[in-house]
Amino acid sequence: MATKASPPSSKVATVRRLMRYDQKVFETFERSAQRLGWEPATKDHGIGHLSIKDTLVHILNVHEAWFVAIAQGRWDVFEDPSRRKESINSWSDLARYRRRVWTEVDRFLSGVDERALQRRVKAPWMPGKYTLEDAIFQTTFEQAHHLGEIIAVYWQLERPPPQMMWLPTLLGTRVSVR
Repeated sequence: MATKASPPSSKVATVRRLMRYDQKVFETFERSAQRLGWEPATKDHGIGHLSIKDTLVHILNVHEAWFVAIAQGRWDVFEDPSRRKESINSWSDLARYRRRVWTEVDRFLSGVDERALQRRVKAPWMPGKYTLEDAIFQTTFEQAHHLGEIIAVYWQLERPPPQMMWLPTLLGTRVSVR
């Protein structure tokens, strides 16, 4: 006799919405960077990871580290050279890496439940232990921080930055960012 699955808790639903937002806004920034061109996107702009492309790669690294390595105990992900910024040498390389990361994030989130969100996890580069739910918020806020750096580059280039506001991103609408 099969049992009916219970609906996701509000925390699980919130986490899934956050990750859907992260994916959509990331892809918006990726498309915008493509429109700038490879040279401006790979130029050292003096931001934390120097270039727009390397910052986008770092954002994917963060999601992969937390959702694949830490959450799933798949530490071998760190040995994969295709995740390194030096290995991303074209827009197709970046798109391939993005698809791989989001596929793994989606796979993980499809099975997450309230209990999993409360599981204690540890990142080797950060002190202490925290819940997986906290780690999920860490990825979202870190992404927002780095996208803010990219927005500053757009301002320096006197170009309108990509949109990252919550409601327009999730609803697929456009509003003025200036």
